[in-house]
Amino acid sequence: MAQPVRIQPDLEFVKELQAVGGESLKKCYQCATCSVACPISPTNNPYPRKEMVWASWGLKDKLLSDVDIWLCHNCGTCSDLCPRGAKPGDLLSALRNMTYSRLTQPTVVGKWLSSAQYLPILVAIPAILWAVIWVIMAGVNGSVFPEGEIVFGKLFPGDFTIDPIFMLTFFTAVGILFKGTKNLIASFQPEGRTMMLGKTKHWTLHLVDVILEEVLTHTKFKDCGADKSDRKVGHMTLMYAFVILAFVTGVVAVGHWGGKVIPAIAIHTPMPLTFPVKILANIGAVMLLVGLAILTVRRKALDPKKTSSNYYDWYLLGVIWVVAVTGVLSQLFRLAGIAPVAYSVYYVHLVAVWMLFAYLPWSKLGHLVYRTAALTYVRAMGRR
Repeated sequence: MAQPVRIQPDLEFVKELQAVGGESLKKCYQCATCSVACPISPTNNPYPRKEMVWASWGLKDKLLSDVDIWLCHNCGTCSDLCPRGAKPGDLLSALRNMTYSRLTQPTVVGKWLSSAQYLPILVAIPAILWAVIWVIMAGVNGSVFPEGEIVFGKLFPGDFTIDPIFMLTFFTAVGILFKGTKNLIASFQPEGRTMMLGKTKHWTLHLVDVILEEVLTHTKFKDCGADKSDRKVGHMTLMYAFVILAFVTGVVAVGHWGGKVIPAIAIHTPMPLTFPVKILANIGAVMLLVGLAILTVRRKALDPKKTSSNYYDWYLLGVIWVVAVTGVLSQLFRLAGIAPVAYSVYYVHLVAVWMLFAYLPWSKLGHLVYRTAALTYVRAMGRR
């Protein structure tokens, strides 16, 4: 005879979950419409009904180690069809947001990203950093805004400020993401620890499959019935814009530093508008703006009775908007020869880019890595 199990609800966790996007979970009365309606929920151990039960009971440990919250692609079908307006899709999104903030240290950054009241702190860190550099270089140049041709390197030298700072920021973020990913996979008990110990065969092949079959093509949007939706178009446009801009950044870095050794491959900035790398960069910038516009319009058009937008969503969109707009305006004001505005806008651009990368492991953008890891895990465990 099975032994009874004592459940210890975490009521504070329930309140926290409601505060970050799961405020409607108590409306659920367990009709299971959500699990039946979800086009990608597996027949064995389907979601999100069980997650709604666990959330109502305050089972924090079960929820934050539940791989199924990462399988949801937030198409909204479950929320649309919920007869009580419990918004199961929002609950799963809120759970992912909570997981981001807890996966890795320092967790205080995750706390700062969860509420608008901490936004001044997040902005102040890079704002002070780049302001100090600006003040130092103003003393070197003898002017707040360097005279002559507008070259951002005069105010923020690449060799001594931008390159080392962003390289340190990027690789630190990668290390934190790696640690967070290990923690995430290990939390999928018991198979997760087995996988982390290297006892699961060919999991690297599953990772390649996930990247090729799902990440780069967004095939799950087709399974969700949103194959041609603005959401898929917006996400893919934004993703490939980042790929293009990352490629451009890599080429410029190689041209800059490699050019010191091999002059033939040297790339000097600012690049002419007709230079192939510059053309590709501008294409990436336009794609970034288009993808942002599509996703922003879509999010503003969401029916609040069925799907809610939370601070986590708008924070990421807002930072990427600032990165994109200030990047474009920096170039335009530079070409127009308006030095004070060009340098000021470029300063804001540096602040936003630093925020995007430095806080990535705790932000919604981290789902690109964490969801990929979760999808790889379920494939490696034979559950597609």
